[in-house]
Amino acid sequence: MTDTGAPPPAPSPRSVVDDPAARSVEVVLPCLDEALALPGLLADVPAGWRVLVVDNNSTDDTAAVARGGGARVIAEGRAGYGAAVHAGIASATADIVAVIDGDGSLDPAELVEPVRMIVDGRADLVCGRRRPVARRVWPWHARLGTLFLAGLIRVGSGVPVHDIAPVRVARREALLALDLRDRRCGYPLETILAAARAGWRIVEVDVSYRARAVGSRSKISGTVRGTVTVARDFAAVLVAARRPRRRGPATSGPPAQQTERP
Repeated sequence: MTDTGAPPPAPSPRSVVDDPAARSVEVVLPCLDEALALPGLLADVPAGWRVLVVDNNSTDDTAAVARGGGARVIAEGRAGYGAAVHAGIASATADIVAVIDGDGSLDPAELVEPVRMIVDGRADLVCGRRRPVARRVWPWHARLGTLFLAGLIRVGSGVPVHDIAPVRVARREALLALDLRDRRCGYPLETILAAARAGWRIVEVDVSYRARAVGSRSKISGTVRGTVTVARDFAAVLVAARRPRRRGPATSGPPAQQTERP
């Protein structure tokens, strides 16, 4: 079930932050070697919100920088974007969780309105749709792959999305109840498909897509090989979605090295 109607006028960011209901928010940042990006990213998180950094085998000072910026840090030794995100959601303590990348390409200040939509009951899952704000921030091969996969989702599930949820905001307990299994790059796609099957109201909103922090490197979307890896992971999720669901442990596939979305 999706909600495509126009939302009512958005309140000011400060009114959302000051709302006690909206204060129970935790921003989950899956990170792999993001020490250079974290200072600016943490500074942009709305006042009063908690931040949980999931260190997914970083070899730089990601954990130390995160703690120095006021974030709580947990370590997830199982490599893979989905592994890091799921560990963060499971470890979060707030009612509402907001998941974004830790590379600085997305602005946490823009999470205010998605959180308000959850608090007000206008949506069960709010997903971001990237809108580049500078040239060359979204490589052509990654963008083309995303457009193709989003089209498959629209046709196959009826969910009118145009991106693969680089931003996701929802209530923590509800997300965990979806019982997601992927622990690689297919995790965002599985989130959308599982939420649609559960009858959630899924709303997509535009989010700014900016250049990653200076000195930070892409682990996925910056290379054709990375995009192929993502496409393989997404294909596995799409195939699994057509099979009868069985109870069992989460799947991981071959060893993964990415903690970043496409």
